Parts: sequence; structure tokens; C-alpha cells
Amino acid sequence: MRNLENKIVLITGGASGIGRIMVRLLLERKAKVIIWDINQESIDETLLQFSDKGKVYGYNVDISKVEQIQETAKKVKQEIGVVDVVINNAGIIVGKYFNEHSLSDISKTMDINANAPMFITKAFLDDMLDQNSGNICNIASSGGIVSNPKMSVYAASKWSLIGWSDSLRLEMKQMDKKVNVTTIMPYYINTGMFDGVKSKIPILEPEVAALTIIKAIEKNKKMISIPGYIYRVTRFGQAVMSINVFDWFAGEVLGIYKTMEHFTGRKK
Repeated sequence: MRNLENKIVLITGGASGIGRIMVRLLLERKAKVIIWDINQESIDETLLQFSDKGKVYGYNVDISKVEQIQETAKKVKQEIGVVDVVINNAGIIVGKYFNEHSLSDISKTMDINANAPMFITKAFLDDMLDQNSGNICNIASSGGIVSNPKMSVYAASKWSLIGWSDSLRLEMKQMDKKVNVTTIMPYYINTGMFDGVKSKIPILEPEVAALTIIKAIEKNKKMISIPGYIYRVTRFGQAVMSINVFDWFAGEVLGIYKTMEHFTGRKK
């Protein structure tokens, strides 16, 4: 999507964190931006903040409920038009050992992080196929390529998202359709979602992460990690090292397996 001017872009989780920053970056590029978020107060604040920057719209949606996704997608098409870019950004994490998770923790995490991006994409993909243009950008996680204690369900949801997202990219290629699919795998981002995390690898600044994502969409990138070396280092290590050696490398050298020890998450 080389030029985002006048394109209609939908962002889930667009009223906070990197979602809100991406709203600003897209408006600076003269895109029309649709925010989906579960927090009406945050939606109102974001609309107020950016109302003089361009065309921005807000919808209150619980994306863990497929009926709300379908109903709101229908409203968007009727009230605004065909969506050119979908950024599946919304996500949640429960930082506990697996045995401490409730059934609700598990189902909610999978519903929001893994299922919702598929349902949302399904709601808008046919229009993109009809016009033979568009972009689906899925914000996964480096937790989708490296296992990590106290992230088992989150990791499961992100591994799922990466597998689906890149398979969708290949399907568009086989169908000879100009619908680009971009899979993003960021390390921890300093937005409050991962408060308490301690890391040897630098935690990402939201502005940098958001700009990297928007540029990836503009350049039709297929799959990127932030920082870029995360994917290369971990995949190479997994390829050439035994499991025991890789556990030592990821756990002791990179310090990944201890990052969640003091996790608190965003204060509600």
C-alpha cells in the first residue's frame, strides 16, 4: 500500500498504546481512520485529540464476540465505505503459569488474540478481493516464535496468529490477488501492557514500533520482527542448537525466560 492518502484504514485497539500512535501517523498520511476499541472513554479521548487532524471515526466493539464484529463491520461499510487496510492490533495477556489460568483466561486470550483477527479479516476480505487491492496487517509478537514461561496461552495465541497470517499471504499470492498481508512480530513494547517485565534486550519505545509498522504496510513487507535481529537470531538458534542448548541460550544469554518473573501488566 504505497500511498495511504484517502485510504480507509481500520485499527483494532486503536484508542490506546501503539494503536493510538498509529492513528496519528495514518492521519498525517491523510488516511481515513476507523478505530475499533472496547473502551468508549478512550475512544472519545482519541477522537477529541485527533478530530482536527483528519477524518477519524470510532466504534465500540468487543472483538471477543463474533456477532459484534459482524454487526459493526456492516455498519462501517454502510456508514464509511470499503476498508482498504485492516490492522489487527488489539491484544491481551494474562501473565501466569498455565496451571494458574482460569478457563476464562484461556478462552478470552484466544478469542481476542487468535480468533478475532481471522473473523475481522473475514468481514472485510471479500471487498478487498473484489477491488483487487488492500492490506491486512497482523500484529503478532516475538512470543509467537520463542516459548516463554508465564506466557504459554499468549504465546499459543500469537503462534496461531503468525501461522494463519503468513498462510493467508501465500493464499493471496496463489490466487494472484494484490491483497498484501504483513505479519509483525515485536518484542515487548513500553505501553503499560507489559509493566513489570525485566529484559536484557531493550524494550521497544511505542513511537518507534508504531512507525515501523506503518512503514511496513507502506512498503508491502511480508513479515518483520522488531527489532529485526530477533527473528534471525532465534530462528538460527532453533535450527542449529539442540533444545537444551537453545534453552540455555534463550534463558541465560538472552534472558528471555526470566522476563516475566515480575510482570504486573497494565493497571486497570
